[in-house]
Amino acid sequence: MSEANTAPRVLMVFPKFYENSMWNFKEAMEIQGARAPAPPLGLITLAAMLPPAWQVTLVNRNCEDLTDAQIQAADLVMTGGMLPQEPDCLVVIDKCVALGTPVCVGGPAPTSTPEVYDKADFLVLGEAEGILDKFVAAWESGERRGRLTAEKFKADVTKSPIPRFDLLTFSHYLYIGVQFSRGCPFTCEFCDIIELYGRAPRTKTTPQMLAELDRLYSLGHRGHVDFVDDNLIGNKKAIKLFLPHLIQWQADHGYPFKFSTEASLNLADDDELLGMMRDANFFALFTGIETPDEATLIQTQKKQNTKRSIADSVHKLYENGMFVTAGFIVGFDTEQDSISKAMSLCISQTGIPIAMVGLLFALPNTQLSRRLRKEGRLYENYAHTTADQGDQCTQGLNFVTLRPQRDVLADYRDVLQEVYDPKNFFDRVRVVARRVKRPKFAAQKLNWRHVVHDLYSLLRVCWRMTVRRPELAKHFWSVFLETARHNPAALEAVVTNMVIYLHVYPFSRYVIREINGRITELDAGRWVQPPVLAPEAESCGKAAPVGKVVAKAEVKHLAAVA
Repeated sequence: MSEANTAPRVLMVFPKFYENSMWNFKEAMEIQGARAPAPPLGLITLAAMLPPAWQVTLVNRNCEDLTDAQIQAADLVMTGGMLPQEPDCLVVIDKCVALGTPVCVGGPAPTSTPEVYDKADFLVLGEAEGILDKFVAAWESGERRGRLTAEKFKADVTKSPIPRFDLLTFSHYLYIGVQFSRGCPFTCEFCDIIELYGRAPRTKTTPQMLAELDRLYSLGHRGHVDFVDDNLIGNKKAIKLFLPHLIQWQADHGYPFKFSTEASLNLADDDELLGMMRDANFFALFTGIETPDEATLIQTQKKQNTKRSIADSVHKLYENGMFVTAGFIVGFDTEQDSISKAMSLCISQTGIPIAMVGLLFALPNTQLSRRLRKEGRLYENYAHTTADQGDQCTQGLNFVTLRPQRDVLADYRDVLQEVYDPKNFFDRVRVVARRVKRPKFAAQKLNWRHVVHDLYSLLRVCWRMTVRRPELAKHFWSVFLETARHNPAALEAVVTNMVIYLHVYPFSRYVIREINGRITELDAGRWVQPPVLAPEAESCGKAAPVGKVVAKAEVKHLAAVA
C-alpha cells in the first residue's frame, strides 16, 4: 500500500498555557490531585472527526511531557490553540520541523494571525466542521503542505460528533467540558468571539448533547461538567428547549453531574431560565461585568449590563443556586478620573469573591484593535507574547491610553489591593454563604468514592489555610463554621472560592509588585513608549496570534485545531 493510502499515526499535542496567570489554579489542582483544570475539548472533538482508520494519540503538555520519540513515531502532529498557548505551540512546531515530522496547526490563534505559524506544514484555519474534510482529502492524496481556510460562521455544529472522551484520563482534570453553542449575539468592542464565531449562536441538538453526557457517564465520569460556551444563553430559545431534557436526564441518572458555564448578566432577568438551570444542577457561573461605569459600558457596546443593579442581578443568581465569578477590566477610554473606588465598591456590593480583574488588552481581529489602529494608538507589537509574560494582568495596555498610563496602573493596583485583602475577600465569601440557595434533589445518588475524596480534599484545604497561610486562618474558620452552622448546602461554593483564593491571593500580590515596578519606571522617566502602528497599517507585522486572552483553561472553542 502506498504512503498516501496508509492510515496515518496522528499525535495530537495540546500546548502549555502560561503558568504565571490569574487563571492558573495550581493550588486547586494540587488539592484535588489533578494536573490541569480541563482537557482539550477542541482536540478530542477533532479526533472524533478524523477517519476511523486514523490512529490517534493525545499528549496534553499541561499534564505530561512530550518526547522526541513520540514525535518521531507519528506520521502527523496536530496542534494549535489560543494566545496563552502560543509560545509553547511555536516550541512544538519547531520540534516537529527539526525531527522531520509534518505538523498541522489550527485553532483560534492561528486563525487570527496565521503568518506567525508559517513554519507549520499545514495551516487549517476556521471551524473544523467546515474544512477538515478537505484537509483529510489533501493528506490522503499525498499532499504534505497546504493552507486551508473554512468559510466563516458556516460550520454546522449539528454535525459535530461526540468528542473522543476515551482519550482522556479523567483524574488528570478538575472538570470535563462540553459545548452546546458557538457564537454570541452581543457586540462588545473588545471581544473577538463574534469575529471568530459570529453573532448568531449556532447550537447542537438535544440528542447530540444527551449522547455526549451518556458517553461521559458510561466512561465513569462523575461530578463537575463545564458548558464551555462563551454565552450559554446567547440563543435563549434553544437553551430553553434543551434544559427540560437535561433536567430529565439528570433525574433519570441520579444527578451524576453538576454544571458550570459562562453567561451574560441579563440571565438574571429571566426567572424561567434561572429555574431551569437550578433544576438541572448548575452551580457556578462566570459572567463579564467589566466595569460599573455606565458610560464605559455604552462606549464598549456592552449595553446588556446597563440600566440594572449589578449587585441585585448577582444576588438573584445566588438565590437560584449558582455562585458567581466575574471579569472586570481597567483601562477603558471613557474612564473619568479614578475608577478604583467605584470598581472596588461594585465588587464588594455584589459579593463576588473571585473577581478576575485585568488591564484592557486590545486583541487583533476586534473592533477595539481596528479602532485603535485607525487612531494611531496601537503599539507595533501589541499582540506579541512570550512564555514568561503572563496574562492580561501584567501585559495589558498594549496601546496609548487617553488617561496617563500611570493613573490607569495605579487604579488597577488599588483595585487589586482592595479586592484581595483577606478581610475583604472573606467578607464577600460570607455573602455567598448567606445567599446561595442550593437545591435538593430527591433522586440524587450518593457516590461514596467522591465523598471520601472530597473529605480528604477538605482536610488539605484546612491545613493550607491554617498552617501554610496562618494569616488567613481566623478568616477561614470563621466563615467555614458559620456556613456549616447556618447554610451547610452552600459549603461547596464557599470552599471552592477559598481554594481559588489560595492561588489568587499570592498572585495578586505578585501583580501588585509588577505594577509598582512599572509605576516606578514611569516616575523615573525610564519607560519608553513602544512605537505605534501607522494609522493606515493593514497588518500587525510580526505580531503574535491571539485567541481569547482570559482563557478558560479547558480551551472552550471547538474552532479547528488541525
